[in-house]
Amino acid sequence: MNELHKFIAFIVTNQQELRSQISEHLWLTLVSLSLAVVVGLSLGIFITKTPKASRPVLVFVNAVQTIPSIALLGFLLPFFGIGAVPAIIALFLYGLLPIVRNTYSGIINVNPATKEAAIGMGLDRRQVLLKVELPLAMPVIFAGIRTAFVINVGVATLCALIAAGGLGEFIFRGLSTNNTYMILAGAIPAGVMALFFDWAMGLVQKHIYQLKKPLMMLVLLIAAFLIYKSLGQTSSHQWTAGFPSEFIGRNDGYIGMKEQYDLDLEVKEMEIGLMYLALKNGKVDLISGFSTDGRIEAFGLTILEDDKNYFPPYHAAPLVRRDMIQRYPDAAKALAMLSDKISDSDMSAMNFLVDEKQQNIREVARDFLKNLGLNTSVERKGQADIIIGSKSFTENFLLAEMFKLVIENYTGLTVELKLGFGGTKLLFDAMNEGHIDLYPEYTGTGLLVILQPEGAVLQKILYEKQEVLDYVQQKFQEKYNMEWLPPLGFNNTHAIMMRKKEADRLGIQKISDLSK
Repeated sequence: MNELHKFIAFIVTNQQELRSQISEHLWLTLVSLSLAVVVGLSLGIFITKTPKASRPVLVFVNAVQTIPSIALLGFLLPFFGIGAVPAIIALFLYGLLPIVRNTYSGIINVNPATKEAAIGMGLDRRQVLLKVELPLAMPVIFAGIRTAFVINVGVATLCALIAAGGLGEFIFRGLSTNNTYMILAGAIPAGVMALFFDWAMGLVQKHIYQLKKPLMMLVLLIAAFLIYKSLGQTSSHQWTAGFPSEFIGRNDGYIGMKEQYDLDLEVKEMEIGLMYLALKNGKVDLISGFSTDGRIEAFGLTILEDDKNYFPPYHAAPLVRRDMIQRYPDAAKALAMLSDKISDSDMSAMNFLVDEKQQNIREVARDFLKNLGLNTSVERKGQADIIIGSKSFTENFLLAEMFKLVIENYTGLTVELKLGFGGTKLLFDAMNEGHIDLYPEYTGTGLLVILQPEGAVLQKILYEKQEVLDYVQQKFQEKYNMEWLPPLGFNNTHAIMMRKKEADRLGIQKISDLSK
């Protein structure tokens, strides 16, 4: 009951934001589905009357459904920016398949004898469609719409990754900050919404239960397959590693680490928040994290020594658009007040307060700034002068909040936060396209992920803090018209982690021990 009381208290405290997210989620779903119903029905009817067009149309809507949601959102962002527009387009595209396919199948499978009888009674093609084909196909069509509703309620949560709002904001923020109440606050309304739409469409779709047995058989077959696969797996001496997709694909990530340390790991691609929980719960043996992460202490983890000095330093600094700094030079002066003021231990302590103690991110940031003697009392409302973005993990949330507080308290500017972008590329592309003005970035990420210089350059400067900063400063100005402001002081490099008890039991102290 204590946990329930805490959850209820969280809902009460955050009810305004929750109501806003529910309305945003509902709006995204209804608008995208309305478009999908109109276009999907039209396309479905069109391809029944134009057989040559049926194959390419069905191939297209099937192909869209196979595109991963994050990939589709990332593809749309450079063209449509961030927010509701690309989200609605993505949801619209995902809703097309079941509606188009079911409309086509429902009409095409109407008994030809029935249609011939209608024509024999004097009905023209339009009347046959409206009075015979559509009424008879309606149960199948509604089944497609029902499916599209449920799909889009779920997919809409991912739209929070491009600042479109909705219940995904709580879900991803909760996963990143280890806040179960926040996860539930987003997941429960999304589940209820999906069930409601399913129930509502079920009222319309009466007496259509022909698919019940095939679906049950499919579920049983899938369950049987998973059990067979699980039982058929043989024991392995490989370490199981949970890595986020960005770490797996980065030059300074697993690819190079595997060669440097001669590792043979069973890698599972995971979202960052789930990755930490998987290690805590023993689902994986090790993960790639960040050296200042509060979950290290919270989850009883230990960092394995990088004994071959593979990971370069990652010094945090504000990355800003130069045109914004030229418009608002006072913003750069305000952010400079944080220069070299945050140590590794400071950042770890703040992350711990959020991840383990589940303290409010803004309040933790505010308290730290107060301890530095900075004013934090001003919070501005209204049209934003500056938009600050962040990646989807605790530390970036904290830094974005600090940037907002110092700018609003030491300038006359109003700041809007767009938090929780799902990776470096999405956030950097948003800023490169002018949708974000600044965000907290790391010099190592700027060097290795965005610039990706040749090997000779890397070997010369990779482990030199000032040389890396000078290099990224110069290249970002030349290529992107962006500027790195003075570093904040701490180094948040990559780290390979294990559960401390497990590492002690097995005598694993450094990364090279994993190759034995």
